[in-house]
Amino acid sequence: MLQIQNFSKTYKGGKKAVDNLTLEVKAGDIYGFIGHNGAGKTTTIRAIVGAQEFESGDIFINGISIKDNPLECKKILAFIPDNPDIYEYLTGIQYLNFIADIFMVDVKERETLIKEYADRFELTVNLGDLVASYSHGMKQKLVIISALIHKPKLLILDEPFVGLDPKAAHTLKTIMREICANGSAIFFSTHVLDVAEKLCTKIAIIKAGKLITYGETNKVKGDNSLENLFMELIDND
Repeated sequence: MLQIQNFSKTYKGGKKAVDNLTLEVKAGDIYGFIGHNGAGKTTTIRAIVGAQEFESGDIFINGISIKDNPLECKKILAFIPDNPDIYEYLTGIQYLNFIADIFMVDVKERETLIKEYADRFELTVNLGDLVASYSHGMKQKLVIISALIHKPKLLILDEPFVGLDPKAAHTLKTIMREICANGSAIFFSTHVLDVAEKLCTKIAIIKAGKLITYGETNKVKGDNSLENLFMELIDND
């Protein structure tokens, strides 16, 4: 579903944010992407979704190159950034319909999915309000719903649990498991290691732009906790 092949990104001034990263996410995977601040997680994620140019390697979404055919890739993926940036002059329902229009989601299907996810995130009563009146957590819920209504094959999330209350975070984790059970894949970054340990089927740890370990969660961490493993790997030069 997602193939990252020898991906590198260097910024002006010669700083190499990501160095020769190769990784594969298959259908059904909930793949956690873990690293310290500045490790290269967000640079990688932005490249995957076509928001960041890169000079070396390639990234394929369901076999399609994001470099060569970004529009086709974006039709089958969804991206939830760490800081949702929404048109605040729209109401919640107007924003969701706007996104559904972009992805050409059938009217009946969008109504069904919007109702389902808005009810589950307890946002239904607020959909008629302007986004400008939403709290950060409410905006995060709205962005999550907007990402789900075209049934993406690949869901990319950057720190998705930031701003969510415990109930909403539990709802999101349940939905993540559901959509992957139905054949989609998820690739997400997080600093909440206990969540990653319990939720992810696979994990990858990146340090200073380089992949240092990856694979099935239980095999990678062994008898250790993910937090202890992460600290050992990050502290070991």
